[in-house]
Order: sequence, then structure tokens, then C-alpha cells
Amino acid sequence: MNKLFRPIDIASLVFFRIIFGIFAFVDVLSSYLYYHIDKEAFNPANYQFPYYGFEWVRVFPDPWMTLFLFALMLLAILITFGWYYRISCSLFFLGFTYLFLLEKANYLNHAYLFCWISFVMIFLPANRAASMDVRQARVPYQAIIPYWPLFLLQFLMGVVYFFGGIAKINFDWLRAMPLQLWLPSKSGTPLIGGLLDEPMVAYFMAYGGVLFDLTIVPLLLFRQTRGLAFGLALFFHLTNALIFSIGIFPYLSLALTALFFAPDFPRKLLRPIGQKWPRLGLKAWVVSPIIPTHPSFEQKLIVRLSILCLVLIHVFLPLRHHLFPTPVAWTEEGHRYAWRMMLRSKAGSGVFVVEDLTTDTQIKVDPRDYLSYKQERKMYTHPDMILQFAHFLQREYEAKGQQVAIYADIQVKLNDHPRQRFVDPTVDLTTIKWKFFQSADWILPAEF
Repeated sequence: MNKLFRPIDIASLVFFRIIFGIFAFVDVLSSYLYYHIDKEAFNPANYQFPYYGFEWVRVFPDPWMTLFLFALMLLAILITFGWYYRISCSLFFLGFTYLFLLEKANYLNHAYLFCWISFVMIFLPANRAASMDVRQARVPYQAIIPYWPLFLLQFLMGVVYFFGGIAKINFDWLRAMPLQLWLPSKSGTPLIGGLLDEPMVAYFMAYGGVLFDLTIVPLLLFRQTRGLAFGLALFFHLTNALIFSIGIFPYLSLALTALFFAPDFPRKLLRPIGQKWPRLGLKAWVVSPIIPTHPSFEQKLIVRLSILCLVLIHVFLPLRHHLFPTPVAWTEEGHRYAWRMMLRSKAGSGVFVVEDLTTDTQIKVDPRDYLSYKQERKMYTHPDMILQFAHFLQREYEAKGQQVAIYADIQVKLNDHPRQRFVDPTVDLTTIKWKFFQSADWILPAEF
């Protein structure tokens, strides 16, 4: 644990602050243009799937939602320039996490990771160099920091790689499913599209993905293999970015992976520029490091306990699906927050049957009458969302003075397995409550 406090150059942390701020701006701008403007997903009149425990999170009506998104973009710019850094980071974390919690159907691993990084960045001294806070004397310049801020960022990336690799060790992935289904449809991809029709390419990507995820962190830890590892990371992430539409995730992963290089690598890259053009204001990147301060015992204790809590959360949360006896790819129990990325092709369809308990009459409800295309598509394959939608229908009919029972008749296809019924159509979903650590017996077992 003493290694956490060894002195290192601040350059890598400042590099990541700038990259993080840029990515934060791009991601929020994308949410504004795609979800808010194009899809009108942030409309208070529409139904949103909440995360359990956060049902109180609601969409702002316009113009407040638009102003909120623009405020988030402004905070991202302030983080980039290190201007009122801690306040900007704190507000951005709260705002971005609120945005994340608005709609479960929009869950993305990179958004979940971004929430954690936003939180961690609040406590990191990333504004102690090359920042407006230093320039305006709000904080002193500090060229040397303890190692623990960099460790936290490296750890978060390492967790993504490791559990992403562990999740790929399953029967379907090892027979190149669902890559065999996806890749032929990507044959129009520039540069490599002609290769994607070949079956062996799917197997190469499947087994290469497992090997990459499980070996990349050990390779990055050793100076002799670090260059090779980063080259593999470039190939892996840029290939994924070329073939699949996964937003900023590949580029965020590359930025975090670069943090495994010697902490002064940005200073070495920029030093020639700062020496040749001193008016660019790169003094922080050409001066020699100063002598670090020594943290007290109390400070070390707080850091160690905080890191221990963070490590335990990120080690055990991805393993929680082992608490359930059913396959996670089918039931989705324990799927989120576990870095199970792009592991399955899953599609469903069906109807909800609403039975009026007073008149014994039944009507079939098409979810498309209430949900967007994306919400409907996600809901069919996620039992917790099926249950939430049933409870939403219950409230809708009870508001009309009707006491109802609600049943779901849904068929789901996982990868190339036969389509089958997903939930028990005889169970009244209004009587069911979601349990986080108990398997739902109304989810029918997979018959393959």
C-alpha cells in the first residue's frame, strides 16, 4: 500500500483531465442531438424506464432540459481548462449521473464508466498544473503527486478489461456467437468490409477478444511489453470503432490505457514544443519537477480506506450474477454493471394482456402505443423492464378506476438459438416485486 504514495509526475493526470473534459463535452453534445433533439427521449410526457431505487429521477420540462444539457457541456469545458475544477467536476458528476439515471433503456457501459470516472475525478489533483486554477492562483502549481490518483484510473480501466474477458468465456462466444450474426451485415465497413463475410474472421475476433482482454493489463504493467500492449489496444479499439457504433468508448479506453505508460510521457512529448515556442504557455511541461509534500498518517488512512471500498465494489459487483442459478445471458439478472459488453444478440416480441377483474374482460396492449422503438426493443429482453412496464399499465388502468391483472406473452431469441417464450404468461405481474438478489421464478428457463 505504500506504493500508492510514491511520488510521480503529474503530467499523465493532467493529460487525462483534458481528454476527459473533451470526451465529456462530446458525449453530452451527442445526447443532446440524438436523444433530446432527434428522438425526443427527454420528454416528460413520455414514459421513462427508471432504475430501481431511483424512480424519483424525472425529466425536466423544456426549456429547462435544454438549458441543463448546455450547462453540462459548459462544465465539461471548465474541466478541460481546469477552471474552478473541483466545483465543475462535482456538478458534472451530479448532472451526468442524473442523465444516466433518466432512462434504463439507454444503458451503456461507457456511460456507467463515465459516471464512476466523474466521481473519482472530483478527488484527484488534476488541476495542479496546466490549468486556469493555477494560472489564477486558486491552487498552487504542483509537478509531483502521489501515485494513488493515477492508480484509481488505471484500476477502473483494468476492471473493464478483466471482467470483459472473463465474461467472454462462455459457450456461445467461443463458437463466435453473436459475431457470426453481426459481421456479415457490416460488409460495407470501409477498409475491412470485404473480410467480414469470412467465418474465420468471426472466430479470430472472438478468441482474439478473450486473449486481448485477459492479457492486456499484465502486458501494460511491464515496461518491456508496454509498447506492444498499446499497439494491440490501438488495433483492438479502432477496429471496434470502425465496425460497431459504440460512441466514445474505444477512444476513452485508449486514453485510460495510455495512463499505464510512465507518468511523465505527456511532458516528454510536449517538451520540444514548449522549448521551441515558449509563448504557447507550456511552461508546466518543460520545468523540472519540484519536491513533493508528505501526506500525514490520517490522510494516508483515508486514501487507503477509500480505495479499498472502491476496489471491493468493482470486484464484487460484476460477480453478482453468480448468485443466480440461471444463465445471465438469458435472464439478464446481474448483467448490468458487470462489463458484459457486446456478448449476445437478443431480440423479442409480444403483447401484454390486461384483464379487468370486475368484468372478466381482457384486452391486448401493444407496447408500441406507449414506448419508443428503443424502449420496446430493450424491454422485451429485460425482465425487470417487462415488470416495470406491467406496473406502469396497472397504474394507467387504476387511474381510470379499473382493477386489473396483467400478463405478458413474450417470445425471445438469443443468438442463433430457437425463439422461445420468455416469461410465464399465467403469472399476474401486478403481484410481483423485483428482487435484486433472488432469481425471478416467473422467468422461464432457457431450453438450450
